[in-house]
Amino acid sequence: MTSRWQPADQFPAAPPLPELEPRDVPFVAPAGPPTPAVDRVPAAPPDWAADGQPASLRPRSAMEVLTGLSEKVSQGAVAEYQPIPLGLSPLDRTLGGGIRSGELMMIGGAQGTGKTTMALQIARNIAQSGQANALYICFEHDEEYLLNRLMALESALAGPMPPDSTKSIRIQDVRREVLGTWMAQGGQDKPDLRGNPRLRPALDRIARYGQGLFLLRGSHAHTNTANLRRMVEAYRESAPARPLVVFIDYLQRVPAVPDPPTETERVTNVVAALKDLALGLGVAVVCVVAADKEGLKAARLRNHHLRGSSALNYESDVILILNEKYHIVAKVNIEFNPYQAQRFRDWTIVTVEKNRSGRDAVDLEFEKHFEFSCFDPEGRQVQEKLIEERLYND
Repeated sequence: MTSRWQPADQFPAAPPLPELEPRDVPFVAPAGPPTPAVDRVPAAPPDWAADGQPASLRPRSAMEVLTGLSEKVSQGAVAEYQPIPLGLSPLDRTLGGGIRSGELMMIGGAQGTGKTTMALQIARNIAQSGQANALYICFEHDEEYLLNRLMALESALAGPMPPDSTKSIRIQDVRREVLGTWMAQGGQDKPDLRGNPRLRPALDRIARYGQGLFLLRGSHAHTNTANLRRMVEAYRESAPARPLVVFIDYLQRVPAVPDPPTETERVTNVVAALKDLALGLGVAVVCVVAADKEGLKAARLRNHHLRGSSALNYESDVILILNEKYHIVAKVNIEFNPYQAQRFRDWTIVTVEKNRSGRDAVDLEFEKHFEFSCFDPEGRQVQEKLIEERLYND
């Protein structure tokens, strides 16, 4: 047998390589480190926009936004970064100082829990602070009725809490005092409310901030979101540097044009328009919101009981839900102390259900003085155990 292995000198010789013709080869410099990916992103065209009616769409690069922010800071135009205090101490602490421009806040609750009382008191506090103006639009009452409530409120807040009934004026007594002033001064050419010694202290307090608090009776025929936007735009032109907080009492009464077939669609459209108004014009919007039928029957009202649409929960930045403390405190706190149970009727619990800027699921309580149309602004955090409908009822 012949072996497959052969000595090296017995391998056949390799054929000669062909001669290559000389040619010029360009010099290539050695490559440096790879270029970061960010440097290879093409810049957007400077005129990148889409023309539309009534406005065009033009995105801004992050550097453009940063440059604009730097210019604002250099000019001191940082009002949108400064929270506007609501004037209710524990609530302001929970919200990080108050409400901010561009935010949408909801105040929800069943009837009789103090939604209008709290909203009007907050509007008054904002105007009194001097940091912003407040526009209060009410679909249930006219401007003079709101002024009557302000007079009762001011008479109560002028002194220590609880209000002194001998010095403060109840809501039902304000009209009687106004009428009594006219009857007492009827012989004069120009009767003056300031001549009433009981009304004068409250009127003097209102005069200090009255130019910054605007009242408007809402109309189903005219007070739609389009007209609201035009009105706020006019305000922005006349006072571009003055922050504004718009109050809607209440949201389900705001008309939509054209009117959708269902309340859910109408509320969705109204909420979207109000959120766009807040962001587009740089104002804060506070809406009083009613509860639905399930919420009125529930042991404890929550944010999912707001009437109309789930858009209320998605579009809003802050949701406050009001409940009467007597109805939602756990029975273990009152079954052995009937007197304590009666005291709970004097308090309203405000739950921060949603808060984009900070903590939520916070239960605060404020003592109510509804005969004077106000809450005690120095509330506190709830210490007692409350019922939690999602988990248990005891």
